[in-house]
Amino acid sequence: MNTSILVMEDDVNIQELIVEFLKAEGYDVDYASDGLEGIQLFKKKEYDLVLLDIMMPNLDGYSVCKMIRQTSNVPIIFLTALNEESNQLKGFELECDDYITKPFSFNLLIQRVKAVLRRGRINISSDLLIFEKLKLDLNTYSVQIDDQNIELTLKEFNILKMLIEKYPQVVTRENLLDSIWGYDYYGDTRIVDAHIKNLRKKIILPYIKTVKGIGYTLEKDIEVLE
Repeated sequence: MNTSILVMEDDVNIQELIVEFLKAEGYDVDYASDGLEGIQLFKKKEYDLVLLDIMMPNLDGYSVCKMIRQTSNVPIIFLTALNEESNQLKGFELECDDYITKPFSFNLLIQRVKAVLRRGRINISSDLLIFEKLKLDLNTYSVQIDDQNIELTLKEFNILKMLIEKYPQVVTRENLLDSIWGYDYYGDTRIVDAHIKNLRKKIILPYIKTVKGIGYTLEKDIEVLE
């Protein structure tokens, strides 16, 4: 099965050239001219890589990246005219895998694509997060405690994932709401507390600690010696 790439680029001339170069390398390529069209394509098919412009109509690239990261670890490369350090930092904070500024060499783009795809294949078997007795598989979105499967919703899984990745930091309710529910979620932070409550019931273990007035963190299971 050929490697499948999704290109989101609103400049038709650049889009056509990217698609042409990728197809010449033997990749299967789908493309979209705005973020909304692109995210709709992404939901219909499993891709090996996403090439993503930032300044697009309907839905910008940052928003698209954030939406993808709520459900997928697919490699993402930003292709953009935004070359300021702050823009690049924001891209990497949203967990992109590479950031290429325009104008760029198409031959160099192909090499960067190949490099990111290679890294993705190397890391695919190591996408596990482990905290004490908890084991999260980032490929299958499954959770185990002492090799017993625990059924979590996607939101619960992502909350637990974020707490483990940030350990021992305290994660604020606002950060959880923004990262997991997205920029445009206008509910209050009580929805985070409700999901934490359900998560505690399911995993049973007392790992999730409330930091009053701030948010949540994890603490390790400390055995009491008698």
